[in-house]
Amino acid sequence: MNTKLTQLSAALFLTAFAAVALAQTVKVGVVLPYTGGGAEFAQQVDRGIQTFMKHNPKAFGPYKIEIVKRDSKNPSGAEAKTAVQELIVQEKVDILTGFIYSGDAIASASLFTEAKRPAVIMNAGTAWITNLSPMIARVSFSMWHAGHAMGEAAAKNVKAKTAVVGYSDFPPGKDSLDAFKRGFEASGGKVIDEIPMGGPGQVPDFTPFFQRAKDKKPDVFFVFVPAGDHALAVLKTYGALGMRAAGIKLIGPGDITQDIKLQAMGDNAVGLITIHHYNADLDNAQNKRFVEAWKQDFGPNTTPDFMGVQGYDGMAAIAHVVTTLKGKIDADAAINALRGWKYDSPRGPISIDPRTRDIVMNEYLSEVVKSGGRLVQKNIATLTAVKDMCKELGEGRCKQ
Repeated sequence: MNTKLTQLSAALFLTAFAAVALAQTVKVGVVLPYTGGGAEFAQQVDRGIQTFMKHNPKAFGPYKIEIVKRDSKNPSGAEAKTAVQELIVQEKVDILTGFIYSGDAIASASLFTEAKRPAVIMNAGTAWITNLSPMIARVSFSMWHAGHAMGEAAAKNVKAKTAVVGYSDFPPGKDSLDAFKRGFEASGGKVIDEIPMGGPGQVPDFTPFFQRAKDKKPDVFFVFVPAGDHALAVLKTYGALGMRAAGIKLIGPGDITQDIKLQAMGDNAVGLITIHHYNADLDNAQNKRFVEAWKQDFGPNTTPDFMGVQGYDGMAAIAHVVTTLKGKIDADAAINALRGWKYDSPRGPISIDPRTRDIVMNEYLSEVVKSGGRLVQKNIATLTAVKDMCKELGEGRCKQ
């Protein structure tokens, strides 16, 4: 009888142990500007997170994921740093993610290191962010991904000889300037003017900057501004000054053809050439499923943009960490699990470079055309497995 009781007790213990293991929770802290000027960006990333979790229910295995959100409010970095401190100290999160603005990721980087918390960056694009902490991996982009590739494409595909660069004057804008100039001039072109055009906060009057560019009579005008209202103002100013009629082609990274703003740009956007890692018109099976799921969940008139897919892919990366480490998140092991990670994303195949902890992905050269009464992004060329060229070339603060 005692033997049977012992066996029963052991069985009950094992059952209870298994139940605890199955119920194990991983806490993920998400830092996004849920209020303020970046709320629309936060909504895209947040919906990307939701879409992955809803439509990939088995991705996390038997482990429960608890999302803890904090509002970073503005691009200053101060609010984000406070949010990260709260998530680490009070909420005791296992992993941090989000970070729309580069300033937020930059301000928080030392905390990732000091607290030994892995951070998966879902947007912030300043190239050298990943050098600030060994705890950072990025699933979004560096400004050099699109900027350098656009420089090469402007010379080789667009056949431009001269360019003017206009950029918002903050770290991602300066990265875009440097990246485009390096790629364009290495391919035989010449940048004849560089124009800082205000900051990322309030949308400036672009007229004097664009008039200065027009007066230089370049073949192309490369523009980087933050996605959203800045991009709408760019297209309005380009049209108002008659720059297309003057023979100046507008080009830039895909930030200026953000999917959720594209239709509002009107005919001024037709002929605009951009390069980016995602647009909702990409013709692949994964993206079609992603867009369909998005519209089912958030409404037929909604669409994901590049920030949406970055939220989706960020959760795929976190799922990989959670299952690889069996729900027990050790910071060093988490980062090592992401080195070389590969995934079939809606944007195409992606991976994390083992050396830089930055993303490797396709860049799509696209032209805005009108089809069926709508503006769409028509793929012209695909550059495969593009790395962050800032780190590949050892430029400035990207040197490791």
